[in-house]
Amino acid sequence: MTDTAIEMTADLVRDLLREQHPDLAGLAVREVAGGWGNQMWRLGDELAVRVQRMDPTPELQLKERRWLPVLAPRLPLPVPTPVRFGEPSELFAKHWTVMTWVPGEPLDHGSISRGTHAADTLAGFLQALHVQAPAEAPIATDRGAHPRNCTDGFEDFLRAVAPAGIAADVRAVRDVWDEAVTADAWEGPPVWVHGDLHPANVVVSDGTLSGIVDFGDLFAGDPAWDLAAAWVLLPAGTAARFFDTYAHADEAAIRRARGLAAMKCLFLMLMGQNGDQGLPGGKPHWGPAGRAALDRVLKGV
Repeated sequence: MTDTAIEMTADLVRDLLREQHPDLAGLAVREVAGGWGNQMWRLGDELAVRVQRMDPTPELQLKERRWLPVLAPRLPLPVPTPVRFGEPSELFAKHWTVMTWVPGEPLDHGSISRGTHAADTLAGFLQALHVQAPAEAPIATDRGAHPRNCTDGFEDFLRAVAPAGIAADVRAVRDVWDEAVTADAWEGPPVWVHGDLHPANVVVSDGTLSGIVDFGDLFAGDPAWDLAAAWVLLPAGTAARFFDTYAHADEAAIRRARGLAAMKCLFLMLMGQNGDQGLPGGKPHWGPAGRAALDRVLKGV
């Protein structure tokens, strides 16, 4: 059976539940829009089924299974927690996991109106997450490095986006990146890092952050990769409040975070361009979100 031979449907999700977790098979199943590496299906009101889709290996799901139950109890915001494991079978040759559902609306389809509250909430969440990780914690393979070691990726994104999206700001973006590249490296112990905080991986309700999702890129390393969210996620004018509340970021960490935020914004804009062109995985609504976030990065607010 090839990866493309099976189309995931609500009926197939229910069949998988009947096969491996029959006590859950009677709950309503409905698809959740979005997702790329994994596809989500609501399961009743309180659960979700996370199905491996484009991810070539089950590594990210297995990582969430191993570490989210350890982290979730000490985090101040809801996060998805695995409750049942689905293994490859003749019905479906990939992994899937039943997890708790985090209520709210993804930020890429919502907005933050209570900026100060959101800044304090995000800072409190990252304070709780960014503690020393154990020796057996996963190490990042494609992120987590000092910005100086990510310059090829930054340049690729910049070349792809600049002609259509930021021609007038290329020099300013490079200046922010150069500041990050020359910043001192993280010298503390490796801490837990979410690693992929962008608008589709946080949820909002009542005008503020209310949950964090998708921990597939979780790793132990430099917290600056998460601190970039001060600009990528929060409204203009709240980055300073975030860093004041977080209270553990020195000047070098903020410089690294701002450069990484610029790179993340370019990625969002590239995904938006891909969506405008109808390319697989493209998301048209990410383009404006990335451009707005890049404006915040360049202004430093």
